[in-house]
Amino acid sequence: MTEEECKKIVLKIIEDIAPDEDLGDIKDDVRLRDQLDLDSMDFLDIVMELRKQYGIEVPEEDYPKLASLDSCAEYLTPKFKEKQSV
Repeated sequence: MTEEECKKIVLKIIEDIAPDEDLGDIKDDVRLRDQLDLDSMDFLDIVMELRKQYGIEVPEEDYPKLASLDSCAEYLTPKFKEKQSV
């Protein structure tokens, strides 16, 4: 799993939970909540979908690591790789 693939997964989850959001102009290095109308419940939905769809647990203390697409990819890519190797 590459970081680009990881970003696509995160964007797909966001698209599913916030279908009215325009994801075409998302900047990789800017906080998602600064670019999109996501509230804390939407963010929790992202975390829950990562767990439900991919078996990836994100502890609450790591939530800040999911702030931007770049930070999501940096944090999640190794976790996806661990899941693939199991």
